[in-house]
Parts: sequence; C-alpha cells; structure tokens
Amino acid sequence: MSDIDKIFTRAKFADGSFNTIAVSGGHIISVTSGSNPAPTTAETVDLGGTLVIPSFVEGHIHLDTSFYGDVWRPHVPYSNGFNVQERVAIQADNMAKATPMAERARNQLELCLGHGSTRMRSHVMVDGSVGLKSLETILAVREAHRDVIDIQLVAFPQSGILRSPGTPDLLDAAFDLGANVIGGLDPGGFDRDVEKHLDVVFGIAERRGVDVDIHLHDPSMLGIFEIEQICSRTQALGMQGHVAVSHAYSLGDVAPDVVQRTAELLAASGVAIMTNAPGARPFPPVKLLRAAGVTVFGGCDNIRDSWWPYGDGDMLGRAMMIGYRSGFNTDEDLMLAFDIVTVGGAKALRLEDHGLRVGAKADFVAIDAPHVPQAVVDLPRRRAVYKNGRLVARDGEIVARKA
Repeated sequence: MSDIDKIFTRAKFADGSFNTIAVSGGHIISVTSGSNPAPTTAETVDLGGTLVIPSFVEGHIHLDTSFYGDVWRPHVPYSNGFNVQERVAIQADNMAKATPMAERARNQLELCLGHGSTRMRSHVMVDGSVGLKSLETILAVREAHRDVIDIQLVAFPQSGILRSPGTPDLLDAAFDLGANVIGGLDPGGFDRDVEKHLDVVFGIAERRGVDVDIHLHDPSMLGIFEIEQICSRTQALGMQGHVAVSHAYSLGDVAPDVVQRTAELLAASGVAIMTNAPGARPFPPVKLLRAAGVTVFGGCDNIRDSWWPYGDGDMLGRAMMIGYRSGFNTDEDLMLAFDIVTVGGAKALRLEDHGLRVGAKADFVAIDAPHVPQAVVDLPRRRAVYKNGRLVARDGEIVARKA
C-alpha cells in the first residue's frame, strides 16, 4: 500500500454501507468495506460516518453573465411576455455597467464549488456582439482554477448565428482558443431558419470533433420539430451520446403522446436533455424521459443575472427544485432527482472518471445527512468538498488556497 497518498475512513455511502477509500494521484484506487484499514504511512482522514456522495456536476451555467457578488441589479421585466431577443438586449445593457467579468465569474465559480460542484459546463457568449473577448476572459478564469474544478466551455451564440454577422467564423475560431462544445440557440424562434442554423452547429461539430449543446426555448410543436431535426442530424453523423438539448421547454407543453414519442426518439438518438426546472415555465417531464432511456441532467443556469434574480449555485438545491416541481415525494423519486445532478450530469458531459468507484477521480462531498433522500429535502449546509482527494471547500467556504 506504499503507493497510496491518502486514506479516507468511515465514509458512509448512499446504500448505508461504511467504506474506506484509498486515493493515489488524485484518483480512487480502492474502495473497501469497513472503517479499519490496514496500517499505512499514508495520510488518513476520518470522515466520521458522514454521508459521502459523488461531487455534483453543474451541467449548465453562464460564468460570463452572472452578477453574483456585484451590486444588486433590479430585474427588468419583459414588455410583452417571454421574448429571448428582448432579454438579450436587456442583458447587453446590464453587462456594459457590470463589474469586470473575470471577478464576477470567479465569484460564481467559487459559489458553485463551495456547494460541492467540481465538474462544470459553462456556456460563454461567442457571437458578433462580443467576438471572442468573453471566451478569452473565461478561459483565463478556468486556467486559474484548474486545480479545484474541471470546466467545459460551450461557444454559445447568444445573439443568434444567422442574425449576428460574422458569428459562424467566430464560433469556429473559438476551438482554436480552447472551447470544448459548440452551442446553438432557438434555430426557429431566434434565427428563423432551423436548417441553416443547424448546418452551422453540426458542421462545426463534425469538423472540429466536438460535442453539441443547444439552448432550446421554442415552445410547443416548433420546439418538438427542432428536437426531431437535432435527433436526425445526431444519428446521421453518428454522434449519439455527444449531443444535448438544454431547457427543451416544448417537452413540457405538448400532449402526452407527443412527449412519449419524442422521448423514444431522444433515447434512440442518444440526445440528452438538461433542465433547471425554471419557475413559471413548462419544463421536461424528467421521470417519463428517464423511463424511456433518455439521459437527463441538471444545471443552475442563470445565477442573479439579467434573466432572473435567483440562484445560489447549489446543485443539491437544484435536485430539490427538480423534485419539487416534478411532484417527487417517494425516496425512489428523490434518489432520481439526486441522480440527475450527479450520475446524469457525468453521463451527459461524458465524464467517465466521475463517481465513487475505482479509477474515478477522488471528487466527492461529505455531507451532514443520514441518507440521500433526506439530503435532497434538508439541503444541509455542512459539507466538505474534495477535489482529487484534496479538501477544497468546507461549509461553503473555499479552503484550497490555504491547504
């Protein structure tokens, strides 16, 4: 056992068992039942019988547009109902007055890390309105935090692809800088041309060999049609497991038979669905989707920005929100909500090294709860967050810089 760097004892897993976790080089190299490991010279950490869970996967966030830690900015309502174009214009005005992006992004990132997210996918604006400047800023923030959190960056055309001159070339150039995923936004409702929009998105995905994550707010049958087209292109390019649709509001406002049919198509195409269970909006029926075999994952999405004033960066809280809005009451259902922000996120982001198993990164949270269902409803604040076997946050406070 000389190659072991650290031993974690008295780790209570979700199944109620007590285990000892051995870590080497930031990865789990053994998980053994019981709490009395063989003698070793490695550092030993007694977790005290607290519940130990995989760290959370923040699957959808916007590090560049949050005002968390900045001055309070009163929300500006829509003038005539939900309208993405109007909200984008409001956001541009707010961003021009905000604290420097790097500072706001760091505040939001550390907020999420403090709650237990060690893996993240952030969408970053790349379009004719901002060029590559936002991406360059967030890339620097990612690099500064690479030892405490893993971040995938989505090149996100917030101002549209076809409506924003120069955006296709900017999106392509984003991958020379370090973007990981190509995004899209309401091909029909925003850009008014589903096929041309998807031509750009999937063209870059095929050329660059990257995954796809498309924002889809379009409602009803327009949104369903767009999902069908996304699934068709996914299958044609052999990209099953590499494509996600974020929000997919339409799945929450069409007839049950349409939802079932679309769920089966999503599952057959390997297209994942992200939801943040947004307030006052229809959202996908996650239990039905999961039953059909669809990968469902979660994200906090906007945190105190131009879209709404809410958000605390807590993915356990997001599991509670998803469960609450879905009418989840049984322990089985609460476990499903938890799975969406851990296992589901890892699968959607293709994080094969995530989880409490041998070979995975030693990314986990020791939390003050007797079991997972109660954790989802209690949202305990006492948490110790470990990244690669190293304590990085405790009770919401970042400690990695002091370690």
